[in-house]
Amino acid sequence: MNMAKMLRSALPVLISGFFVLSGGGDARAGKEQVLEFKPVGEGVLLAQQIDRRIPGQAPPMGEEEDLRTINPGAVPPPAANLPTQQPVPVSDRWRIVEAIGVNERWWDPYNQNTLKADRPIFEDYFINILLISDTVFEPRAFPVPVGVQTTNNAGSLDTFGDINQYIFNQNIIASFSLIKGDTAFKPPDFELRFTPVINYNYADVEERRLLNIDPDKGTTRADHFFAIQEAFLDLHLQNVSDRYDFDSVRFGIQPFISDFRGFLFLDQQLGMRLFGTRDNNIFQYNLAVIKRVEKDTNSGLNDITQDLRDDYIFLANLYWQDFPSLGFTSQATVVYNRNQEDGEFYYNKNGFLERPASFGDERPRSYDVVYLGLSGDGHFGRLNLTGSFYYAIGRDKHNQFSGKDDADIRAMFLALEPSVDFSWIRLRGSFLYASGDDDAQDNTEGGFDAIFENPQFAGADTSFWIRQAIPLIDGGGVIVSGRNALLPSLRSSKELGQSNFNNPGLWLFGVGADLDITPELRLFGNANYLRFDNTDTLEFLLNQGGIDEEIGLDLSFALQYRPFFTQNIVLRASAAMLFAGEGFKDIYRANNNSDDLFYSVLLNLILTY
Repeated sequence: MNMAKMLRSALPVLISGFFVLSGGGDARAGKEQVLEFKPVGEGVLLAQQIDRRIPGQAPPMGEEEDLRTINPGAVPPPAANLPTQQPVPVSDRWRIVEAIGVNERWWDPYNQNTLKADRPIFEDYFINILLISDTVFEPRAFPVPVGVQTTNNAGSLDTFGDINQYIFNQNIIASFSLIKGDTAFKPPDFELRFTPVINYNYADVEERRLLNIDPDKGTTRADHFFAIQEAFLDLHLQNVSDRYDFDSVRFGIQPFISDFRGFLFLDQQLGMRLFGTRDNNIFQYNLAVIKRVEKDTNSGLNDITQDLRDDYIFLANLYWQDFPSLGFTSQATVVYNRNQEDGEFYYNKNGFLERPASFGDERPRSYDVVYLGLSGDGHFGRLNLTGSFYYAIGRDKHNQFSGKDDADIRAMFLALEPSVDFSWIRLRGSFLYASGDDDAQDNTEGGFDAIFENPQFAGADTSFWIRQAIPLIDGGGVIVSGRNALLPSLRSSKELGQSNFNNPGLWLFGVGADLDITPELRLFGNANYLRFDNTDTLEFLLNQGGIDEEIGLDLSFALQYRPFFTQNIVLRASAAMLFAGEGFKDIYRANNNSDDLFYSVLLNLILTY
C-alpha cells in the first residue's frame, strides 16, 4: 500500500521530466512545455500542459513580467535597510573615510594627512612635507699640533697644545615633494623635491689658529649657513612588465650611494641618474653621471653659490636579489673618478689651503681612477653578512711626495661585518683592510682612498676613530682621517680635499653588540683594534723614522631612546675613548699622562615630522 502511494506521487515528476527532456516547447521563444498535475480526488490527478520560461533566459520581447506581481503577498524589508535615494557624495576614493567619521589632523603624521601624501591635493597629485631638527653637542679631546708662535700657553716649547674642545651644531631640514601618480604598486609618474637646510655651528677650542688661519680670530668660532641638499626632478619613463618593473631618470642635486654601507661614495651631489628594475624587482640598476658641488667649510653642506668642482664621477651598479642564495643581495659596481683640479689653488673660508694639500711640493694635481667593486648584504640562514671589496686602478698626474708625474695607482679595500641575532641581542664582528703605500717616493701609489666615504660600519660615528678628524700638521694642513670617515688618507679634508693614494692604509678588527633593552631603548657597544698597514708615508711626511703600525684600541658605547617607538623623537648619547697604541704615540709624542686620554662624547636629539 505504501509502495503504491509512492509511485503515484513520483509519477507526475517522471512524466513531466520525460516531456521536458523530449524537447517540448520553443527554445527560440525562450519557453518550454511542461505538465502540471492537480489533485481532483482521492488518488486522482489531472494532467495539464502549460508553457513556462526557460530558466536562465530573458523573456521574449513584449512579454516582460511584472516583478511586482511575482509574489504579491511578500512583506517589503524595513525602510532603514533600503538604499538611500540620495547617496553621500565622495570626491575620490582617498576621502571616502571621511564618510565614516575619520577626519585628518595636519599635525598628526600617523593619521590621514594630506601633507604626508596620504591623499591627493587634486586629481592624482600628492605633496609630502618633511621637517627635521638635528641638534648635536659634542665635547671631545684629541692631539692638537700647534706652532709655538700661535699657542695660548706663553713660554711653552711643546708642539702639541691643549686637547679639550667642544662643538655645537644645529640643522633645520625641510623637504618638500610634489608627486604625481598612485605609488602603492608602481613608481610615481614624476616627483619634484626641494630640501633646504639652515645650519648654525659653534666651536670652542683651547689653541689659536685651529679654527682660523689668523691667530687674532681667537679660540671660538660661530657660523651659520643656508644650503640646498636636494633639488631634483624624477621622471618615470616606462613600465616594462605587468609587475611594474620600470625605467626612470632623475636630474639635479640628489643622494648617491655606491654600496650598501657607504664605503666609497655616499653624498648628495649634482648629477643625472638612470635607474630601474627587471624580472619582478630581482635586478636593480643605476647609471649616473655626477659633477661635484663645493662644500661649505664649517657646516660640510652643499654650497651652490660657488663654481662646481672640476671633479666628475661616472657610476654604474647592478643589484641581484636572492643571489647566490635566498635572502642575500649581491652588487657589482664600476666607478670612474676623473679629477682635473690641477690648475688651481683653493682656500677654504677660514683661510687654510685645501687643494692641493699642504704637504710635499704643494703643486696642484689631477688623477683618473677606476674602482671595481663587489658587495653583498643579507643573510645565510641566521648568519647576517655585509661586505664590500674594491680594487682601485688609475693614474695620478703628480706625486706630491716624490715630485714625479704619472704615478700608477694600485690599491685594494675589503670590509666584512657578520652578525648573529639572539632574540633581543645582535652580536657583530668587523674586519677591514685598506692597503697602504709602501714607498712614498716611487711611481706606484698603493694607499687606498675613497671619493667621499660615510661608512655605516664598526660602530659608525659612535667610534672615536670614525667620528673625529684628527689633525696631523699644525693649522688645518693635513688630517690623519676625515670626520665620519675610516681611511687614514692624509687629506686636507674629506669635504674639500682631493683623494690621496699616498697613505698608510688601515687594518681594523672589531666586535660589537646591539641590545634592545626595551622597545624604546637600544644599547650599542663596540671595541675596535686599529693598525696602519704601512707607515712609510707617515715617516716621510713627518721626517721621523721608526713609526710603529699600532694605532690603538677604540672603545665606544651608545644609548638610543625613542619614547614613542617611532623615529619622530630620537635621543642618542654616545661616548668613545681611544687607548693610544705605539704608532699613535710615536706620531703625537703621547705618554701615559692623564692629558693623553682622547675621548669623544656625542649628544644628539632628532625631531622629525
